[in-house]
Amino acid sequence: MASIRPPPRTRCNRGQANLSRRLWITPAVVAPVGDHDRVTDTATLITERVRDRVRRDGVELAPGAPAAAELVRGEVRAYAEQALARDLPLVGDEPALVREVLARVTGYGPLQAYLDDETVEEIWVNAPSRVFVARDGVAELTPTVIPADELRDLVDRMLQSTGRRIDVSSPFVDASLPDGSRLHVVIPDIARRHPAVNIRKFARRIRDLDALVARESLSAQAAAFLRTAVAVGSNVLVSGATHTGKTTLVGALLGAAPAGERIITVEETFELDLVARDVVALQCRQPSLEGTGEITLRRLVKEALRMRPDRLVVGEVREAEALELLIALNSGLPGMCTIHANSARDALVKLSTLPLLAGRNIDAGFVVPTIAATIDLVVHLELDPGGRRRVREILAPTGAVHAGVIEATTLFARGPAGAGPLEPTGAPPPRTAKYARHGIDPRSALEPAW
Repeated sequence: MASIRPPPRTRCNRGQANLSRRLWITPAVVAPVGDHDRVTDTATLITERVRDRVRRDGVELAPGAPAAAELVRGEVRAYAEQALARDLPLVGDEPALVREVLARVTGYGPLQAYLDDETVEEIWVNAPSRVFVARDGVAELTPTVIPADELRDLVDRMLQSTGRRIDVSSPFVDASLPDGSRLHVVIPDIARRHPAVNIRKFARRIRDLDALVARESLSAQAAAFLRTAVAVGSNVLVSGATHTGKTTLVGALLGAAPAGERIITVEETFELDLVARDVVALQCRQPSLEGTGEITLRRLVKEALRMRPDRLVVGEVREAEALELLIALNSGLPGMCTIHANSARDALVKLSTLPLLAGRNIDAGFVVPTIAATIDLVVHLELDPGGRRRVREILAPTGAVHAGVIEATTLFARGPAGAGPLEPTGAPPPRTAKYARHGIDPRSALEPAW
């Protein structure tokens, strides 16, 4: 059970009850989104009736539970009949009222509508009256207001299904919601006054590279080349800043993997949601209250290698796990990972430094040549001035190292300052052995259109 406790400041705070024991969420105060003030007021009344019934009858309130949905529909119908005979607000849109009450008692309250909205990519809450969403990479302040008590209870409800905890001793948490969305929370006194909540939704509509072509994230020619590269077992490093769509691109690239492959994914928290036939997904685990039981990303990479993978995917390399990944790739196992970087070449430099964190016996003399020999492609993402995610360039290391720098050839790029479409540069691919083993000549996919 998740637990959220404000830091001990006064005697009253030290004696505050554990929020995980609060069974019911305080009714939300939701500023009007459209014209539904009356529905919101009515929803508050019916929500309390439903909670009274649950306390009395012990109905299961898990999301999607049939008993909960039937109970809500029954209470809405009962209220509608009473409203006709008494001086109560009438129910105008009964299905909408049912959805709102269900969101309050089984879902995530005022945030549920944004989670259900496919146009919303990310949700974050800075304070009760500062609830933001992002659509197509553009942030907007919503009119939603969540009282402070409910915000804490809402975080508690989100964490209940994740098996992860947050409290004064561990004021940060990363978790995956049941729908695959990534949740990150910071509580006071690390965050000022209120919990800071971020929910990054997984773009289920993007399952392959064609979907990214339709969004103009990359060109059809670049997609065809990447599709071939993945099919022949190329090792791909996906780079970019935060929110540029790195995980989404990895998922789309894996859509091009051969159907019979066994794919093992390793992530800090579950984000990838692959539809391949043979997939095992692993995620890290926080230490217990006693400080034991932690499962790190580095440990998971080692364990994944014992699971007969045909392809290994690491959601993001940040620390010493990069060494285990390089050793795996250097053994001939195809793989893929993401990394935060400002350019494709910077990504290679950063990847060269991370394995050094594994210990003093690891030096650049081993790491840099290994990266040059194992990484076949670097695909770099960026946000354009309008906030749209797109591929900026595709780089191919040559396998050579000069003065400690990995040499690489740019295969696809946009125009000056990132303007224009993603087009082939005309440079030939530096390494073709993997393509040749499959009887493929990659140069045909790299010929400029002019």
